[in-house]
Amino acid sequence: MGDTDFTGQRVLVVGGSSGIGNGIAHAFKARGATVCVWGTRAAREDYAGLQGSDLSGLAYAGVDVGDPDAIDAAPAPFDGLDVLILCQGTVVYNRGEFERKGWDHVMAVNLDSLMHICRRFKPDLAASRGSVVIVSSISGLKANRGNPAYAASKAGAISLTRTLGQAWAGEGIRVNGLAPGLVDTKLTKVTTEHPKRREGALAAIPSGRLGTPADMAGAALFLASPLAAYVNGHTLVVDGGMSL
Repeated sequence: MGDTDFTGQRVLVVGGSSGIGNGIAHAFKARGATVCVWGTRAAREDYAGLQGSDLSGLAYAGVDVGDPDAIDAAPAPFDGLDVLILCQGTVVYNRGEFERKGWDHVMAVNLDSLMHICRRFKPDLAASRGSVVIVSSISGLKANRGNPAYAASKAGAISLTRTLGQAWAGEGIRVNGLAPGLVDTKLTKVTTEHPKRREGALAAIPSGRLGTPADMAGAALFLASPLAAYVNGHTLVVDGGMSL
């Protein structure tokens, strides 16, 4: 596996209980890493039978990342940390993000928690000269008519990736990101399970298919590996050409 061998490395995947995060967690595990995931449910058993969720071989902790105090109080997954993957995300449909409750919730989970978690683990990452990968979205690069908080939070995530990449490089920490296009997960079912919307979305993707968690995992492995040793503050668009 060469440059993507993570044997002996400690990896935390926030939002790794399902979807893109779960695919990324298993990709690191398959390459030798010891992986812990943070999810929203109290116990790993609460994910039994959930599509897109496989916690086998992964450590698990339930942490409400929308609450900064919960982030600070969460037990440390390891005695240090080599790779931090931030893949938490939520969305409110039916124009709920135009209201205060929806806006505050989405911003707390999708943007505020990125900074709080990065701050929490910065000493560990500095000690290991580690790497952070922030999963944003191509929604952060354009307008999203029905979801102002989602789009704004993802634009903020891309900006935070640049800023932390610059601020922490001197301490040996690389901070990069990846911006998925349309990936078939529970967050995108409003599109993927609606035939007309799915057809329209596919027509806008030059690669002619939806993305998969494995597609996103490949980008995360690259960004966290020595192959990307000179990449810092960058967000890699992984969307099959959808944003072109």
